[in-house]
Amino acid sequence: MKKCTFCIKEAIYFRPYSGESFCRKCYIKSIEKNVTHTITKYRMFTPNDRVAIAVSGGKDSLSLLCILNKIEKKFPKSEVIAITIDEGISNYRSEAIKLADEQCQTFGIEHHTYSFKELYGYNLDEIVKASESGGKLTSCSYCGILRRKALNLIAKKVNASKLATGHNLDDEVQSMVMNLLRGDIDQMRRIGSVLEGKKNRFVEKVKPLCHLPEKDVALYAYLKKVRFQSISCPYMETSMRSDVRQFLNDLETKHAGIKFNIFQTFKKIKDKLGNEERKKNIKNCVICYEPTSGKICRSCNILSSLGLELQKPKLL
Repeated sequence: MKKCTFCIKEAIYFRPYSGESFCRKCYIKSIEKNVTHTITKYRMFTPNDRVAIAVSGGKDSLSLLCILNKIEKKFPKSEVIAITIDEGISNYRSEAIKLADEQCQTFGIEHHTYSFKELYGYNLDEIVKASESGGKLTSCSYCGILRRKALNLIAKKVNASKLATGHNLDDEVQSMVMNLLRGDIDQMRRIGSVLEGKKNRFVEKVKPLCHLPEKDVALYAYLKKVRFQSISCPYMETSMRSDVRQFLNDLETKHAGIKFNIFQTFKKIKDKLGNEERKKNIKNCVICYEPTSGKICRSCNILSSLGLELQKPKLL
């Protein structure tokens, strides 16, 4: 049996892309060190931040909650809170919300939960049903657009200075490849480890797990005995992301480390694209009054396109 690369204990895991073997203790330490390094590299936080963590109840967000809760204890003037979005997906969301709430209670972390129904007047199941008669987007696209707006709304509501999400390396690389396939230059500009706020209109978003592959995060959650929702969202298989995910996983199996190479390459491309996105004039949506570069924000636009009655989010 192989020994841990970093101590004399028996290894439990070999990491192909780094060529290292780990015992349980050294593996956990390596993951937490990776996150700390990522935070430092991209200057994600300041010692006085009130950080809202987007906690879905899955392995990534709950692992992030564990790690940031540990790091936060070293900075007495900082604070970590959790926010959860209930999209309204039948026979799926309630378990995740319960697990998120249990973990927050264990850590003594303030937890805020809001639903699509509260914010928009409709849950995701209702929105997807409305889209069946002519909607142009996938269920995942509707959900993603509305979730992003909801997270920013709630982060502002709870006075967070930063919004931390559990996006891992796989998530980021999948988005990069999808935007390339779609020829979506604007979205390519918006991908990044740190997405800056704009004059208090958007809370700055950070992604501390962006250098960690999904499998690494999953093993960390298992070794830390984190209870998370393991079943996949019932809408997941309807998206292009599923095909891209499989394609990238096949590549990674044959060429260990290729996901990180893609991440680094796209980062260079983004730097070359420049800051045109930042120069756009930010206005108020004429319907919900939230920030947008056009007359109507994207979330109000997609709901309107489905013939759904629009309203100002009830949170405001």
